[in-house]
Amino acid sequence: MTILLMTHICGAVLGLISGYLAMFFRKGSGLHNAAGTVFFVSMTGMTLSAAFLATYFRPNSVNTAAGMLTFYLVLTAWWTARHREARVTSFDYAALLFVTVVAFGGLWFGFEAAGSRTGRLDRIPAPPYFIFGTIALLHAVFDVRLLARGGVAGTRRIARHLSRMCLALLITTLSLYPGQARLFSAAWKHSPFIFAPHIFLLGAMIFWRIRMRNRKPRQPEQTPSAVHEQAIAA
Repeated sequence: MTILLMTHICGAVLGLISGYLAMFFRKGSGLHNAAGTVFFVSMTGMTLSAAFLATYFRPNSVNTAAGMLTFYLVLTAWWTARHREARVTSFDYAALLFVTVVAFGGLWFGFEAAGSRTGRLDRIPAPPYFIFGTIALLHAVFDVRLLARGGVAGTRRIARHLSRMCLALLITTLSLYPGQARLFSAAWKHSPFIFAPHIFLLGAMIFWRIRMRNRKPRQPEQTPSAVHEQAIAA
């Protein structure tokens, strides 16, 4: 358990640092790619250890759902970044199945909490379960659309990668605060800047979604022979 806990803590710290660095580095640069790789590796260890701890050592169903959802977001964001061509693979079907299970698991836990005598499950009220379950269900719908389109490329691929990375980083930030509010002093808790990272990530997701939607795809450069053929055809 000690190893799992240390993996979780170290992964969370490295994930937060590398995630925010990747946000500030120029997209596509070597520094951005390096920070993104560290983010992917550290977040994979953090989410899997968190879900394992929450399932077997410190029962907490909402942490299990949140850990599995964040793992899915990081993994699919990394996969999207590495595959530029629009095609569907067995990985995409497996990801859809995985997030669908997470969605129905989160919603099931939510109904269990709402129907219990205390209105809670593992000391957590129903709304957080429904929130994570709904987010997972929405991403399952997004994955169905991806399969129907035969994959994503261009600006859609970039938007998918950035939005999933930002959401995974936001969930991790929320896990730190207010999730671990006891680690913060009273002065920090009452600081007007305590939610600045959360607001920044929400703004970044909205910004990149709008920018990618309005961005015109690049026209492929024509070779001299192609230009000559067009001139002859004209």
